[in-house]
Formats: sequence, structure tokens, C-alpha cells
Amino acid sequence: MPRQVTSAFRQFANAVREFTIAQRTVAIIGIAVLVLGVIALGMWITKPSYTPLFSGLTGADANTLVEQLRSDGVPYELSNGGATIMVPEANVYDERLKAAAAGLPSSSTGGYSLLDSMGVTASEFQQDVTYKRALEGELAKTISALTGVKTASVRLAIPEETVFVSEKRDPTASVFVETQSGVTLSSDQVQAIVHLTSASIDGMAPSDVAVVDSKGTVLSAVGEGAVGGADQQLSDYETAIRASVQTMLDKVVGAGNATVAVAADMSKESGSRTEETFESPDGPLAMSESATVEGTATPGQTAAGVLGPDNIAVPGAAAAGAAGSSSSTLTRNNAVNKVTESTTIPAGVLNRKTISVAINQGAAKGLNVADVTALVSSAAGIDAARGDVVTVEVVPFNGAGATQAAEALAAAEADANAERFADLIRTAVIALAIAIPIIVALAVFASKSKRRRQEIEEADDLADLRSILNDTQPAAITTPLRAAIPTVPTSPLLIESNAVDRTRAEIDALAAQDPQRAAEFLRGLMDDRRRA
Repeated sequence: MPRQVTSAFRQFANAVREFTIAQRTVAIIGIAVLVLGVIALGMWITKPSYTPLFSGLTGADANTLVEQLRSDGVPYELSNGGATIMVPEANVYDERLKAAAAGLPSSSTGGYSLLDSMGVTASEFQQDVTYKRALEGELAKTISALTGVKTASVRLAIPEETVFVSEKRDPTASVFVETQSGVTLSSDQVQAIVHLTSASIDGMAPSDVAVVDSKGTVLSAVGEGAVGGADQQLSDYETAIRASVQTMLDKVVGAGNATVAVAADMSKESGSRTEETFESPDGPLAMSESATVEGTATPGQTAAGVLGPDNIAVPGAAAAGAAGSSSSTLTRNNAVNKVTESTTIPAGVLNRKTISVAINQGAAKGLNVADVTALVSSAAGIDAARGDVVTVEVVPFNGAGATQAAEALAAAEADANAERFADLIRTAVIALAIAIPIIVALAVFASKSKRRRQEIEEADDLADLRSILNDTQPAAITTPLRAAIPTVPTSPLLIESNAVDRTRAEIDALAAQDPQRAAEFLRGLMDDRRRA
């Protein structure tokens, strides 16, 4: 090992030995924190990126897949309550292929695959139940593929077929949907689920499908459809009209200077109505016509059966009767226009609505109330014939609520800033508590090292001085030494055998009394020697 490295280790060991108990404790804590930080950083850097292998697994499938991963020596993580298995990204495709070759996950092969395992001895009831389960599984898998849907479950209620038409009932379906965290299904998605389910079952109407989410919210009710009941329609309609009018007024009078209230009256009952109307056609069109002629006779014919006195025929009378006896009948059925109308009246028909608008007096300077009323009427679709009413009033607003709200917002912001500042201070204190012991330990170590290095340098200089003295004539160094070295008390260690030994002893004594001065003298002597 090089001399410099050995010297550095020796200096470090000597410095550690000179530490007090408190300094050693602080140094150990600092080193431990540093080592733990390095280990944590290394584990975080070397940790592989995990990706889902399968999700939505049952307990049996998850257990089988975990056993497969253990046998292959692949690390894994379980999440979502054990329903999702995470593996390193580099192993996901290989493990999926192995799982598929083993028929895993088995629960995901539902649907029509249930029909493959049916035997020839299955009863009609078993066939019907299995077929219904297959339909439910296929629909659930299809609905689960929608964006935002985590899991889905479908239950079908298909009535038994009967020969009595009056007792025939329509099938119904109920769909349970669990969405992903923070996701809410839109009305279009709910309608897509409803129509997808109803179109898959023969004889099922969209109104026969119920959709419920994991929070217990009814997204589509049987008999009402995906848009909800009359109350929901009323609330949605009032909210839409209020938002439209409020947006327009905010641009006219400024935000916060107008408020809008909408009250709508909607019918909550549904029904059907049939009307028949009869009208005469534009022209006398005949649907049917018949004519009948009776009792016609030809002149000159002898009329039999007309006798006079003594059974003698009277020709004149007979001729007159034969010439004038005739009758006719005409029957005509003219067409009549007939119009039959069947109307289904759903719940949610708008009967009447009223809109009330209040404008802040401070922001209504130069504002024409009639113009504002006309704008509101156009934006809200007011129908005067239906009985709709719009009221616009300019009134002074109470600013106490706004002031309190502003103060509450300012207080909340101040609390948030104070909490952030406290977190910053807490973090800084923790960082200082960790950094200060390390800095102090490093400073002490640097001081010890510097002092030790100076001692080593002084010792090396004295060694060099002794070497120079051994090679230098006594006369050459005696004079400057006498001027630079103070009077040294007589010591039994000084040997007066010759001048060189005496000078060496004086320099040793000088180094013991004043090392700094001896080192300076040595440097000067070495410089003089180099120049010579």
C-alpha cells in the first residue's frame, strides 16, 4: 500500500481516537444515516418496474398464478386486495403466455365457454340456466371493457315461455357497475350500457334495464330509462336553464352581480291518448254506388188481368196502366277522411316555468331592465302562451356574505401558508439535525488532520535538518545557529565531544521548545543549500 494512503489511514485513526464520547456518538449517527440513505437510494434505483400481469382475479386463480411465479423464480407484488398481480415488466409477456397455456385465469373463460362443458345428459333446466349464465358472463365482460368501468355484473330475468299470450311477460335485466377510483359514468355511457344489454336479449326494451353503481346510485330505472325519473329531469332542466342565464348575465353585469332562480312545473304522470278525426274529402269521391229500376212496361202490349163489366177487358185502361207504371232506387256511399292518432305522454312534460333575476343595484347603472328581460326570455326559451313568466329586478345586494366569504378564504389561505411554512421549518430542522453533527464531525476531523499534518511536516523538516547537519561542516552552520538558537540550559544529554553533536543537540532542544521557529530556520537553511 502506498505511503500516502497508509499515512492517511493512520491520521484518520489517530483523529478518531482523540474524539470525545459525544463526538463519537454524533459521528456514528451521521455515518449510520449516510449509510441508510445510500442503501435506500440503491434499492430504489435497482428496483424493477412492475406492471399488472392480471387483474380482477378470484382467490383460486390468484393462488395458482402465485405458485407459478414462485416456481419460475419471478418476483411479484399483490395489490387491490390480492385481485391484481404485479410482476417486473421484463417478465410480463412470458408469464402471460405460460398462464394462457395452463388455462389461467380460469374464471376469465366464462360466457359461452360454459356451454362447452355441458354433457349430453344435462336436463332442460340445466341447459336453460347455463345458457343464461353464458349470456350474463358475455355481457359482463363487454361492459367491463368500457372506459372507467372496473368490474360489471349482469343478472337476467327471462320468464318462461307460455302458450297463453295474455300471460306473456317481457324479460328484464339488472346491471351492477363498479367504476374506477374518481370516475363517474356519463349519461351517454349509461345509455350505452342500457342499449347494449337490451339489444342482446330477445324481446327486451331499453326501459326494462336497471343500472346501479357501487355507491348505490340508480343510473337507470326500470320503466323510466337511463335519464332518470321526473324529479331528476326537473332538476337537470332547472340547472341547465339557470346555468345558461347566469353565464349570460355574468358577461353583462359582471360576475357576482346577478343571481338567477328557476322554477319549472313538469308532469310526473305518463299515459297514452288516441284521437280519431273525420273530415270530408276535397272532391265527392264515391266509395260504392248501386242503382235499382222496377215496374218498367212497353207501350202496345196487352195488359192481362184488367177486366171490365161482365169479364170484358177494357183496352184503354190497360194501355194507360202499362205505359205509366215504373220506379227506380239509387244508393251512393261517399268517402270520408278518417285520422287516428295515438300519442304516448311520458313523464317530464313541461307545463310552466318561471325565472326570477336579481341584479345588483351598484352594477346596474345605465342598464335597461327591459333589454335584460328580453335577453333572459330568449336565453331561457320563454313561451308566454304556455304561461311562462320572467321577472327582473334591480335591488341592492348585501355584501356581508361576500365579505365573510372573502375573509374565510383569506383565513383558509393563511392557514394553508402557515402549515406549509411549518412543514418547511420542520423539514429544515430535521435536515439541520442530521447535517450539523456531520459537519461538526468533519470539522473536528479536518482540524485534527491539519494539526497532525503540521506535526508530520515539522518532524520531516527536523529529519531533513539532521541529515543536512550530518553532511555540513560545523563552521558553516555554527554561526547562524548561534544567532537563531537561544541559550539552551545545560543538559546531560548534550554530548560535547565535537561541535556537530553540540549543534545537533541545540537544534533538538530548539525544536522541543519552539518547533515553529526551528522549522522556519530549517526551510531557510534548505533554501540556502539549494541556491548554493
